[in-house]
Amino acid sequence: MNLPKKPMNLAMVAGARPNFMKIAPLIAAFNGDSCFDINLIHTGQHYDQNMSESFFRDLRIPEPRHRLQVGSGSHAQQTAEIMKRIEPVFIQDEVEAVVVVGDVNSTVAAALVAAKLDIRVIHAEAGLRSFDRTMPEEINRLVTDSISDLLLVTEESGRTNLLREGRDPKQIVLVGNLMVDSLRHNLNEAMDSDILTRLQVCGCFGLVTLHRPANVDNDGKLTEILSALSEIAEDLPLYWPLHPRTRTKINGIGLPSAIHLLDPLGYRDFLHMQAKASVILTDSGGIQEESTVLGTPCLTLRDNTERPVTVEAGTNRLAGTSKVSILNAWQESKESPKAGAIPELWDGQAGVRCHAAIRGFLLPS
Repeated sequence: MNLPKKPMNLAMVAGARPNFMKIAPLIAAFNGDSCFDINLIHTGQHYDQNMSESFFRDLRIPEPRHRLQVGSGSHAQQTAEIMKRIEPVFIQDEVEAVVVVGDVNSTVAAALVAAKLDIRVIHAEAGLRSFDRTMPEEINRLVTDSISDLLLVTEESGRTNLLREGRDPKQIVLVGNLMVDSLRHNLNEAMDSDILTRLQVCGCFGLVTLHRPANVDNDGKLTEILSALSEIAEDLPLYWPLHPRTRTKINGIGLPSAIHLLDPLGYRDFLHMQAKASVILTDSGGIQEESTVLGTPCLTLRDNTERPVTVEAGTNRLAGTSKVSILNAWQESKESPKAGAIPELWDGQAGVRCHAAIRGFLLPS
């Protein structure tokens, strides 16, 4: 009698808030595929209730098989700690392939360990480039892509960048955007949220997020951004869920009462606010994508973006980080609003296409 073949141990690694929205539809797409044993590993890069656990609940992500509980630290400390803790897991579980998503420290750390153990690496959201190597995320993207065996891209710029870097076209698959899958699958429930009632929001409002070290750790840039936000708040009340690092940096700084500082929000509450906002001011990559799908005007508080399709086709504008550039972008958005269009394959089926690409790569017929 032929015994059934053991399922392939496929590790999926997530550690920070943006990862969870990308990993959820990927896990769902593999549900019921008996050829794979999905091994979810949560590094704990984001670890508090609002930055992590509420996302597992809202997105219906199954309990991770491993929680590494890495916590915070400098980029070097955090990356090194993830590598130290994830290596014995890969070895003990006899992991045969690893899927990493996005561009956080968990992504590059897991990819490096897997590559050194001769485990195949699959990068979802590959090929995005800001061409700004002062961004830690850009270094993570470059390193991860250079050692990945299968590169799953969200937009055509990803394919173009990877080909320019000499990658084999056969390793690159345009699959669409996993983050958009989560948005589309959760939007109806998100629209039932009572978050605006709880916050006593009346009428139009703007939504703010800010977390990148280049903005919040640079006193000059932070002062310029806060000054611009204060002026915008004279026209439009702003609601700002604070990343923990940002709260520390602005603690003690006097802001107008029309800028409402909030604790981090759960996924559906935040999605509801994005959909209802008159404008979003952010330095987040994922929010540029979500706002484009929702049709909400977005002002990105950066001089560059690794997601150019959100500017070329979507509702996003690069606003820079000076008070003058931000206020100019704000004025332009009011005078000449962008209609925006949904990029190719941002249709809620990226998880299905990722599953097909990964299955074809790991289990060729």
